[in-house]
Amino acid sequence: MISLEQARVIIGATRSQGRTMNLAPLTVVVLDAGGHVVAMEREDGASYGRPEIAIGKAAGALAMGVSSRKLGEMAAERPQFIAALGTAWDGKLIPAAGGVIVKTDDGTVLGAVGVTGDVSDKDEEAAMAGISAAGLVAG
Repeated sequence: MISLEQARVIIGATRSQGRTMNLAPLTVVVLDAGGHVVAMEREDGASYGRPEIAIGKAAGALAMGVSSRKLGEMAAERPQFIAALGTAWDGKLIPAAGGVIVKTDDGTVLGAVGVTGDVSDKDEEAAMAGISAAGLVAG
């Protein structure tokens, strides 16, 4: 299980990486392995709807067992399937980079992180930095 303290470290380090990279205001969410929100922060200036996007990136990754980047690739190959999943899961699937599974060193899935606010590749880079700062593994 991912702890609140770990989630806070992930969020803080993700936001710090975002400032280092000069990203647009970020929204960061951490979900536990059951898909429940452990913590979420929306930076000042982040646009409306960003929490739902961050949750969709993280939840989709967690539910499918792959990063939201991979879900984006799957959407290009099988758009009807990914669209159907998004509908079935009430929008909790955003197939764009920025949703990353969080694991322990031995591969145990603890949850997922979703980041949104800038270009998806940069959102993902910030998420990976946050996960690493918490001593966990991005999957």
